[in-house]
Amino acid sequence: MNKTTLGIIGGGQLGSFLADAAKKIDVKTVILSDDPDAPGKHFSTKFIYGEYDDKVTINNFINEVDLVTYEFENIPFTILKKINEKKEVLPKPEINKLIQHRKTEKNFLNENNIITTKYVTIKNEKDLNDNTNLLPGLLKTTTLGYDGKGQYKLESLEDLNSEIDFSKEYILEKLINIKKEISVVVTRYEKNNYEIYEPIENVHEDQILKYSVIPSNISEDILKKTMKWAKKVAEKLDYIGTLCVEFFIDEDDNLYANEVAPRVHNSGHLTMNSHNISQFENHVRAVCGLERIETKKIYNAKMINLIGDDITLYRNKTFNDNEFFYDYLKKEIKNKRKMGHITIIEK
Repeated sequence: MNKTTLGIIGGGQLGSFLADAAKKIDVKTVILSDDPDAPGKHFSTKFIYGEYDDKVTINNFINEVDLVTYEFENIPFTILKKINEKKEVLPKPEINKLIQHRKTEKNFLNENNIITTKYVTIKNEKDLNDNTNLLPGLLKTTTLGYDGKGQYKLESLEDLNSEIDFSKEYILEKLINIKKEISVVVTRYEKNNYEIYEPIENVHEDQILKYSVIPSNISEDILKKTMKWAKKVAEKLDYIGTLCVEFFIDEDDNLYANEVAPRVHNSGHLTMNSHNISQFENHVRAVCGLERIETKKIYNAKMINLIGDDITLYRNKTFNDNEFFYDYLKKEIKNKRKMGHITIIEK
């Protein structure tokens, strides 16, 4: 019988699914969340509520677990480092620090011959004036920001507005004509030991993922290249666990890496129904040092995010046997908030 107790920082839908996957393979979980109503409390073996920078809370959490992972990357490096001094944190805190900052993330990708769009650091309005060759572009805060938060599309300097706060650091990315957005989810167990999922095709609305599909409609060359780059990212980071690399394909079929998510990923939710081993189970197995099981696709699938009020329509629906509805059990419905998803498999 497996005796491992896995600590999970964060109790949102990703933490919930990690805890649920762990339960199936006899791994106990303790979720730490700064939200007393976090949905993860319905899935974990134990739930601890408290601030992530509270020493008493952190010590209580550390004493309950054998090792620690996390569901989101915006945890301060100092906190992860302190936890790692007493209980191993996977993925390693240094990886999280690198990926948290968009400039160091993109530098890492380019240094490893993984192509990104052109970008430059922006600290003030003068920097923008000096780099108009990258307009139209996307101005992004170098830290924090997801689902379109902290991002501003600039066709020209006339699009500057009062929301842009130059006390923060930004990067300016050259906009490309995007034909497709795809992602590759890979789990690294140890050196050159992987489980990798085929590329997933993603469609966004208002910069929030709306739906994901496998198989993706891409060329064999791009399929191989994305999987090669995703493995390379995991290997160069000496990563343990599941990560996701997001890609753009432009109108000329050029491939660009967009971002690395050092965690399980929204686009990989469909793996819970499309594959014999989900991204969540693979992550738990990898970080806990458990057996790697060959991951196989059983069904083609489409996952649709239920955002905001969408959830109310689905809570009272009946579903076909090829439809799988997941309610994240979030207490409050908010505009642009991911409230659940439905996966439809092709039988």
